[in-house]
Amino acid sequence: MNITVRYFASIREAMGTSSESLTTTATTVGALREELMARSEAAANALAHGKAVRMALNQEMCQGDAALKAGDEVAFFPPVTGG
Repeated sequence: MNITVRYFASIREAMGTSSESLTTTATTVGALREELMARSEAAANALAHGKAVRMALNQEMCQGDAALKAGDEVAFFPPVTGG
């Protein structure tokens, strides 16, 4: 299925792009994260499970078990701090 993936802040810098359209076999956001981590060392470091990474599905915060469908938009970003 085809989806859009968006990256923000330090994750965007590590991935080398702010967004991409891709074809995936992942059925959940967590499986997509694993798929992306397998693409390169930079991606593995940016999206590592030990790091605080927030995920959103169609602009709503989600957990890794959120189900994907064709046309979805997934975003990965670090936690936001305020002041």
